[in-house]
Amino acid sequence: MTLHLVPVRSREAAAFVDLWHRHHRPPPGQIFAVGAADQHETLRAVAITGRPVARHLDDGMTLEVTRTCSDGAFNANSLLLGASWRAARALGYRRLITYTQSGESGSSLRGAGWKVIAQRPPRPGWSTTSRPRANRGTDCIARTLWEAP
Repeated sequence: MTLHLVPVRSREAAAFVDLWHRHHRPPPGQIFAVGAADQHETLRAVAITGRPVARHLDDGMTLEVTRTCSDGAFNANSLLLGASWRAARALGYRRLITYTQSGESGSSLRGAGWKVIAQRPPRPGWSTTSRPRANRGTDCIARTLWEAP
């Protein structure tokens, strides 16, 4: 099966993520999304790119791939990660980043030529006495920060 890139609207990308990963909310700050479809024009994967979640990385020239989601189609994520970087550059951005959680191999990122730039230790959570917050299920997980080539 060969995949090709297709444009995807924000709502369609969010609905695809919700279909395959119901525990993920649509990420805020989306700039664009790109999809991968098969020869029958069936959407098989999406990548959502937006403003960096970390404030200190939100410099106006950096974007973050905040979500990728696939139905298991072979090489779909690598295809979308490469396309996301080309689209970000075409829009004038100079940097594209993403994170993987501990236990994720990052093989799609390596396949698309991305490089590890930092290892982030697990955070105990975002809740403080002065600002209580609910645990989203991603606390206490080490992450790896990647950057597009």
